[in-house]
Amino acid sequence: MSIRDMSLEDSGGTGREVHITYFDGTRRKLFIVDEEVPFPEGRLIVSRTDAQGIITHANESFVRMSAYAQEELLGAPHCILRHPDMPAIAFRGLWDSVGQGKKWHGYVKNLRKDGRYYWVHAVVVPNVRNGKIEGYASVRRKPSRSKIAEYEALYEKLLAEEVKA
Repeated sequence: MSIRDMSLEDSGGTGREVHITYFDGTRRKLFIVDEEVPFPEGRLIVSRTDAQGIITHANESFVRMSAYAQEELLGAPHCILRHPDMPAIAFRGLWDSVGQGKKWHGYVKNLRKDGRYYWVHAVVVPNVRNGKIEGYASVRRKPSRSKIAEYEALYEKLLAEEVKA
């Protein structure tokens, strides 16, 4: 992923309608609602992807929190959950780490199918077989409110810097 892997065009409205262009050229129109869905106590979101980031496993908590049907998630690129408030550079460390076979953890604002969002503390681990990365496993849990506040401020600053670049 490059630092500038998506562009936004805000068209206003009650929520915001945005057009996102991902690093691979895929373009999506989204309706964003500024409403957080609280992460449920005692739950973990678990997913697996192939080496290209295509979802191959989604547990029930993932299905519920994402508001997608399991059939919609399986075979879809994991970036469908990318909220436009997440700066591209926030994922650079993730891909640099897991691409080297290392574990990564961080705080992520995810986009639900219904336009609302939820925050997670994510851990991503590469699945290595015979020295080759075959895919990735991710476990997400409820983040603290203080960490969410910290990362909201950081990501807002990083987005502003991306727009200037």
